[in-house]
Amino acid sequence: MNETIHHINQLYIQFGNNKYDELISQTEHATQCAALAKASGASPELTIAALLHDIGHLLVLAENNGTIDFDTDDEHEALGARYLAAHFPSGVTAPIALHVAAKRFLCTADDTYFDQLSIGSVRSLEKQGGLMTHHEVMRFERSPHFSSAVELRRWDEGAKDEHIIVDPFESYLEMMEYTLNSK
Repeated sequence: MNETIHHINQLYIQFGNNKYDELISQTEHATQCAALAKASGASPELTIAALLHDIGHLLVLAENNGTIDFDTDDEHEALGARYLAAHFPSGVTAPIALHVAAKRFLCTADDTYFDQLSIGSVRSLEKQGGLMTHHEVMRFERSPHFSSAVELRRWDEGAKDEHIIVDPFESYLEMMEYTLNSK
């Protein structure tokens, strides 16, 4: 196994059982999100983005010996994207970097989206900047990864079902290796 993939796998083994701020674990959320992407016919890159979109939370947990501060925005999207950018192509990292902005965008542009948010997502929205201004919406819509980020965000919110069982994290290691080698 590639050293990077081994490290990512170890992060999920060590910290993936943490609930963070939802009813399911980080690993359950990651695999549900990837399963939704895969079922939608997403590319391998976007499926891996869905799988790893919250890796920044695990990096924060690793840095802080397993503890997390719920009162601050850990900027997990930027942290995760930076960590992965050394190894993965922008088709993986850009949607990850933009998935929080996509939540802000959807809450601003779609009158029904806010009502779909989990309690944790509602709580974090204000810490992450709240609704977008008109200027922020226009800038976000011009991003070359706008559509991928919005898709990822919709899967992200849909991947919080405590009653669903999907393929395990390890089942994505080969796809991860494939996307790693496509850079």
